[in-house]
Amino acid sequence: MPYNGDPALVRPVAGAKEALDRLRGAGLRVGVLTNQSGVGRGMITGEQMLAVNARVNELLGPFDGWFICPHAPDEPCDCRKPKPGLIFDAANLWGIAPSEIVVIGDKASDVEAAHNAGAQAIKIDGTCDIVAAVMRIR
Repeated sequence: MPYNGDPALVRPVAGAKEALDRLRGAGLRVGVLTNQSGVGRGMITGEQMLAVNARVNELLGPFDGWFICPHAPDEPCDCRKPKPGLIFDAANLWGIAPSEIVVIGDKASDVEAAHNAGAQAIKIDGTCDIVAAVMRIR
């Protein structure tokens, strides 16, 4: 749900928890890289965003990191996808090269951010077997 500031409205996609747990079980780090322009646009507060993220973490976590761009599209920053800043942040935190990261996303900006960072990308549409796709890359 775009610009969601209410944790009660978080509804994971069917099978998401199981897929994430399979990736974790395979020894992979799992993080969230997200543009949150609702904060920068004043549509939600930073506190609301953190509460929603906490609910996502409760339902789908644990995550090995949250990498968030809170800026509006017209604000200058290095983190808003398709810029690579969030991927570089994850690589730095995890002590790995960006090329070892696989970005899974449903938007062209996710794929472009991965390419801009030298990472790998998988674009999903809801029907993709994420675990199989990641394991093929790995």
